[in-house]
Amino acid sequence: MSAYIARRILLMIPTLLGILFVSFVVVQFAPGGPVERVIAQLSGADTGGTSRISGGSDFAQRAPGQVGAGGDAINSKYRGAQGLDPDFIKKLEAQFGFDKPAPERFALMVWNFARFDFGKSYFRDVSVIQLIKEKLPVSISLGIWLTLITYLISIPLGIRKAMKDGTRLDTWTSTVLVLGYAIPGFLFAILLIILFAGGSFFNWFPLRGLTSDGWSDFPWYWKIVDYFWHLTLPLIAMGLGAFTTMTFLTKNSFLDEIRKQYVMTARAKGCSENRVLYGHVFRNAMLIVIAGFPGTFIHAFFSGSLLIETIFSLDGLGLLSFESVLNRDYPVVFGTLYIFSLVGLVINLISDLTYMWIDPRIDFEAREV
Repeated sequence: MSAYIARRILLMIPTLLGILFVSFVVVQFAPGGPVERVIAQLSGADTGGTSRISGGSDFAQRAPGQVGAGGDAINSKYRGAQGLDPDFIKKLEAQFGFDKPAPERFALMVWNFARFDFGKSYFRDVSVIQLIKEKLPVSISLGIWLTLITYLISIPLGIRKAMKDGTRLDTWTSTVLVLGYAIPGFLFAILLIILFAGGSFFNWFPLRGLTSDGWSDFPWYWKIVDYFWHLTLPLIAMGLGAFTTMTFLTKNSFLDEIRKQYVMTARAKGCSENRVLYGHVFRNAMLIVIAGFPGTFIHAFFSGSLLIETIFSLDGLGLLSFESVLNRDYPVVFGTLYIFSLVGLVINLISDLTYMWIDPRIDFEAREV
């Protein structure tokens, strides 16, 4: 077991390097950058994604000694840099680390990330770690509670549907689940706001943040109530389609196990239906459900919350990553990508170890020999 865990941990290193390398290469060819953004701000045309101009542009085609309207030589590679002091451009490049060649910048980033030193945000003058800590409570709240609620509802419902396969209960619950899956979460979130958050009808729920003003002064029990009061609508919007996959996965897994020979043998020996279901079928059927846990958790914790965070004004990691990409804040982009990837790899390892704990017949170490 220890050798298997050690090998899996060692394999995380090239995996993380590959993710960072591909992302770094993509960024090198992406239009715009932090230098371009500063230049755009100075010129009053900041769009968050200014394009980088190649050597074939009209600026680059001018003679090296040609003087523009600002009296400076405008042989710059950046759009909008005409009229700016070339020394100022060089200082900007040095400030953002673009005075070094790309291989050196990548090697320095890998060395820093290996020590969990993600640097500072280009435009917020705050360390990346501090930014992540500030946004983490929102993402943790959405991810953990959504995953917990999904499993608590989907697994019992899936088992019930398997036991009542083909009945009216199975039919109408499947219809409801499929309809919920087909409705985009962000559209349902807007509908919830219109109905229950002061849009046009009721004003029962808040629209911003995880807590109300003055939350720290509330009694402990009212803090809990206020916290879940703020989470109610976002969790409903995110969970609308989350139950479908897990419920059908549980149902199909149980149906597959129920039809196997060992179940017929257990029933022939006189075992009760609950004994057969929870003593024999449950352990085997839950293996495939556990396999889906990493994807469910990662989706709820990170990527699945972006639109919901935006609609409900929840400042979490999803919104932070999206804004960092738009603003070309590369330390935050790569820092969050590194952490997301590392968490995903660790959870996959935990999932495999859980497989082995639930079913001792599974031995990943023996399969690798």
